[in-house]
Amino acid sequence: MKKIIIFALAISFSSIFSFAAKPKQVKDGSEIAIDYLNKSVSIYDKLQKLIWREAELGFIETNSSNLLQKQLKENGFSVEASVAGMPTAFVATYGSGSPVIGILAEYDALPGLSQDTVPFIKPLVQGGNGHGCGHNLFGVGSTAGAIAIKQWLEQTKHSGTIKVFGSPAEEGGGGKVYLVREGAFKGVDVVLDWHPGGGNKVSTETGTAIQMVDFNFYGKSAHAAGSPDKGRSALDAVESFDYMVNMLREHVPSSSRIHYIIANGGEAPNVVPAYARVSYYIRSPKRETLKELTTWINQAAQGAAIGTQTTVKAEIISGFYERLYNKSLAKLVQQKLEKVGGVIYNQRETVFANEIVKSLNEKDTILQNAIKVKPLAEEKPSLGGGSSDVGDVSWNVPTVSFSVAGFVPGSAGHSWQNVAAAGSTIGTKAAINAAKVFSFTAIDLFSNPKLIEEAKQEFDKRRGTDFKYESLLGNRAPALDYRVKK
Repeated sequence: MKKIIIFALAISFSSIFSFAAKPKQVKDGSEIAIDYLNKSVSIYDKLQKLIWREAELGFIETNSSNLLQKQLKENGFSVEASVAGMPTAFVATYGSGSPVIGILAEYDALPGLSQDTVPFIKPLVQGGNGHGCGHNLFGVGSTAGAIAIKQWLEQTKHSGTIKVFGSPAEEGGGGKVYLVREGAFKGVDVVLDWHPGGGNKVSTETGTAIQMVDFNFYGKSAHAAGSPDKGRSALDAVESFDYMVNMLREHVPSSSRIHYIIANGGEAPNVVPAYARVSYYIRSPKRETLKELTTWINQAAQGAAIGTQTTVKAEIISGFYERLYNKSLAKLVQQKLEKVGGVIYNQRETVFANEIVKSLNEKDTILQNAIKVKPLAEEKPSLGGGSSDVGDVSWNVPTVSFSVAGFVPGSAGHSWQNVAAAGSTIGTKAAINAAKVFSFTAIDLFSNPKLIEEAKQEFDKRRGTDFKYESLLGNRAPALDYRVKK
């Protein structure tokens, strides 16, 4: 009877992941990698769900990082841990010689986005963390792809090296910037990157450069009713500063973005605050404009301090470059993404996705975007929007990024809908598809050195001969406590 039950469960689980056809025998041996992935779906389904449930914040993703490192070690990779002063960063390596291909892996969650894998709002922990950006899938898909490529290298005895860069704290901490600054990417020929999304496409957007700064104001405490003249309010300084920044918004390029929160405004209304802190994110599509804007905002902070007889100290928390696009690599990955195809829902996933779509007030036809692979778009200079520390990598090594539909199409970034989908089998399918794209792409790069040379030539031309990398972080150490409430 037990055997019958086990067999039935095996059939049931297999049917969930029936998206993968038996690989065809091809000359480059890529069926080795694809066959490994098709047979290992249950392993990576379990792994992504473990990391999803951990939901650890930036620079404190201890268990999540260890789970990925363990999987890589057990599959023949040597792992260097605690890289570039970050306890949860790692570099895993397999193979020897050239070319050297890197794959990025992220695994940090977001605060306040705890959510169960159901199509309605249901936090697992009220106010807890959640993978609203799908980095549980990101790290696992990258790890799975690297191990599949390792299978190919091992069985074909092909020369070459594959590296996985465990990159903590993408959500504001800028882990990759520290890896770049400390030389972790030296000697790497090409970097491959992916991200869960609401569709399947190769990224052609350059994104925005960003500077993240905390402005700490210091005044004098006093009884707010009994002796207010003795006090100097740090909160007044913050509010004056914020007002000036809000006035200057009219005079900055429309593609620039400025956001802030008052992270500390004092402890009690009847005490003049001696300390207050406001956190700023400043963005612009070009680093040159970002630098000018940051200088202006710093001047406003100094003015606010003078006007309120307080002092201010600006602390750079993080900073990323905009992305440097590489069309040669984009065309290659587009071919492989089309070869793999989109994410196909089974009946259970379709019911779940339709309920998510209702919460978005979208038409159910939007679900077609999970199956489709968008054609390669023209390069898109940013008109605003998000930032990523992948930007710094892209200015140091030829880099390509793509997305796979790990979220229900139409869902907003950093939403409860994303958390729900990322922890489900929809997310697992996206991670496996990404791993297959990595496999096909890396095998082509290993087998055809001309592809790497073309990517490097374009990289050098776009970057310019006079380019010199200077981190927007300066020489600060990793802000390991940036997610710890102060």
